[in-house]
Amino acid sequence: KEVGGETWQPGGREKVCLSVCFGAPHHQLWEEVSIMDEKNIPIRTYQVCNVMEPNQNNWLRTHWIRRGPAQRIYIEIKFTLRDCNSLPGVIGTCKETFNLYYLESDSDNERYAHESHFAKIDTVAADESFTQVDIGDRIMKLNTEVRDVGVQSHTGFYLAFQDVGACIALVSVHVFYKKCPLAVRNLAQFPDTVTGADTSSLVEVRGSCVNHSEEQEIPKMYCGADGEWLVPIGNCLCNPGYEERNEQCQVCKVGYYRSLSSDGGCRKCPLHSYSMKEGATSCDCDKGYYRSETDPAAMPCTRPPSAPHNLISNVNETSVLLEWSAPLSSGGRGDLAYNVVCKQCVRDTQRCMPCGDDVRYSPQRLSLRSTRVSVHQLQAHTNYTFQIWAVNGVSKHSPSLEQAVSVTLTTNQAAPSTVMMVQSKDIIRDTLSLFWDEPDKPNGVILEYEVKYYEKDQNERSYRIVKTTSRSADIKDLTPLTSYVFHVRARTAAGYGEFSAPFEFSTNTGECRVRSSCCWRSHELWVRIYVDPFTYEDPNQAIREFAKEINTSCIKIEKVIGIGEFGEVCSGRLKLPGKREICVAIKTLKAGFTEQQRLDFLSEASVIGQFDHPNIIHLEGVVTKCKPVMIITEYMENSSLDMFLRKNDGRFTVIQLVGILRGMASGMKYLSDMSYVHRDLAARNILVNSNLVCKVSDFGMSRVLEDEPEGAYTTRGGKIPIRWTAPEAITYRKFTSASDVWSYGIVMWEVMSYGERPYWDMSNQDVIKAIEEGYRLPPPMECPLALHQLMLECWMRERADRPKFSQIVNMLDKLIRNPATLKRTAGDASRPHPSTLRHAPSEGSAPSLGSVDEWLKIIGLEQYGENFSTAGFCSLESVLPMSHE
Repeated sequence: KEVGGETWQPGGREKVCLSVCFGAPHHQLWEEVSIMDEKNIPIRTYQVCNVMEPNQNNWLRTHWIRRGPAQRIYIEIKFTLRDCNSLPGVIGTCKETFNLYYLESDSDNERYAHESHFAKIDTVAADESFTQVDIGDRIMKLNTEVRDVGVQSHTGFYLAFQDVGACIALVSVHVFYKKCPLAVRNLAQFPDTVTGADTSSLVEVRGSCVNHSEEQEIPKMYCGADGEWLVPIGNCLCNPGYEERNEQCQVCKVGYYRSLSSDGGCRKCPLHSYSMKEGATSCDCDKGYYRSETDPAAMPCTRPPSAPHNLISNVNETSVLLEWSAPLSSGGRGDLAYNVVCKQCVRDTQRCMPCGDDVRYSPQRLSLRSTRVSVHQLQAHTNYTFQIWAVNGVSKHSPSLEQAVSVTLTTNQAAPSTVMMVQSKDIIRDTLSLFWDEPDKPNGVILEYEVKYYEKDQNERSYRIVKTTSRSADIKDLTPLTSYVFHVRARTAAGYGEFSAPFEFSTNTGECRVRSSCCWRSHELWVRIYVDPFTYEDPNQAIREFAKEINTSCIKIEKVIGIGEFGEVCSGRLKLPGKREICVAIKTLKAGFTEQQRLDFLSEASVIGQFDHPNIIHLEGVVTKCKPVMIITEYMENSSLDMFLRKNDGRFTVIQLVGILRGMASGMKYLSDMSYVHRDLAARNILVNSNLVCKVSDFGMSRVLEDEPEGAYTTRGGKIPIRWTAPEAITYRKFTSASDVWSYGIVMWEVMSYGERPYWDMSNQDVIKAIEEGYRLPPPMECPLALHQLMLECWMRERADRPKFSQIVNMLDKLIRNPATLKRTAGDASRPHPSTLRHAPSEGSAPSLGSVDEWLKIIGLEQYGENFSTAGFCSLESVLPMSHE
């Protein structure tokens, strides 16, 4: 008999009934009987009540039921059952239960459905039973039992009911499965989902975003075994131009907008804006109003500001102070700023041109927040026009002179600018000659120069003045073997300019001292020569001659700052009688040393003690008469240059980096002039003090040159810093000042790359091979072309082709005086892998500066070659003295 077929939904769960057909009663003991229910409505039942005979085995089977999508089948049975106690004489044969069976099958094959093939689901007992009196009183005690079974793989199944001796009537059988119904959660739709085969299983279902929405996080829910949705995860958001209403994304109305999916609901267009269609993601600005690229969509549209007003100028020689009042309208924005435009105008004409890059603005020219600016380094007696522009975030959309106020003025006569470089020549016992270049900005006719000088130890307390109308002066009646400090300034009709920075020169003795300061005369110059302390028969004599003994009571060690080759390195304080206390670095010799270790340790003091230069580490003295043995030098607060550069990566201007290079080159020129070879020049051996002055240090590997100019020291073995060492020094262990120049080129590369490791992760053998094949380090990122060209000059294969340190100092001085030559970079590519290193020809990767034309080409001014030739500047020697003008 076909049962049910209807669908209903109690308690939020859907039950889908399947058609259930019963086969012919087995052994003819089950009977199809019509009875009346408690409402006198006839119902059809299957009944069996053979309780008098033992060992009953009566079967009732359904027709084949198609499984469909079901994973677990539920069977709801409604039945009545007679109480055995109400039946006399059936003790031992009457039962009050029946059994439920099932059989899986892929097709409707009744011949296959034998009793032995069925699997038992459960034994079903009644909660309520009836007696004969109950029936007479028409009281039906109906039982409802539900059983379930997991159906795994077959297309359909049969159900069967086994009677074992009960008096029972089957009223209805409903076969169904459970599913979680279609649902929408967090703007994600989840389809009808059939529950799993296991009563404890959860089916994971991925939802799909509703129309006009997008996933923010993958939406998921779990369908439980009872047909309930559990644990919503993730969500969707309405697309821009739509908002969430009733689990749907509804379009924004005209006049409203929604710009981001993460925003709330649709908003009304902000002030001075509108939208003309539904689904707007932003509102258009009214005519004359604008938004900047960074303005949020919720911000009102705004206007450019009006012009500043009440512009006042105050001229002071070649400087101008400009002050103004804020504009009456800021355009409705809070990012008001000011830009200054400077134009230099030709007298009695309307022709003006932008001011040059040498004009200085304080605090700045663009994006000013204050209403005043100082302009300096203008030309004297010159007409200028200044415009003050009020700008905000939308000014570029509608630039107009209505946003600017201007003033035209003429500068006054001014004193000359500072003399930048003072040099000396013909230094003898008590006389030296000075010469210098004209100031970059004379601001008129130079009437005279004034030279102020004094002994270095006097600290300007007692100075003398020499005046001259030329750019040189002979300074006489000086004290032999004394350091003097010189300042030079120029005067025009407007008065004196500022004194130059201090320049220090020392007089000589006029005669030779034995061993420690032997002199050689060349072109009438007296030059001090370095003395190797290892040439002394008694090395202790060299220590006594070149290093001052300090009493330990004057030294206070404060903390350990490092470990050296011979012992600890400490920081502390030194207070000598009659002098102020100073910070010092203290190298100590560890206990248990041999005499040879003591001499090797103190030999560095014998070396440093011979030097006196602002870019060479200064020796204060030694402690040798008690333990621990110490070397005391000036304290360099910022430690080694390589660590300092890495810590401050990208913080310095190119000019500041060139200044660092110039200081090192000056120190190396001093050492080279004394015929001294360092052998281990590297950024790790350059120390930096609190004023960012760099000083050459670590003279442990250094040795003296032979007397001949091209002499070289041949080492007796030992480690060589391959990445910093010239090829001839690696191959033949021949060290000269030219090999120091090679090392200086590597230090230049370290400085411009902010302490990067030369040749990166290449092995030492790969470095040697690459150099021999002509490879040279490429320019660091944003390195000026002129500096990389100087590096390549330092790395010429032939040492005679490399520049001298005196030439390097001159080149760097010219770059500092002409910053525009540093603007052309060698390329903005990132630092390459060694496999992409620039290949240089065997004689270097770029031509040396052999002619004026080559020099002009390198600095990007090759078009002026004919001008130089016509003016008679045909050699580099003739170019070197040229001023900026």
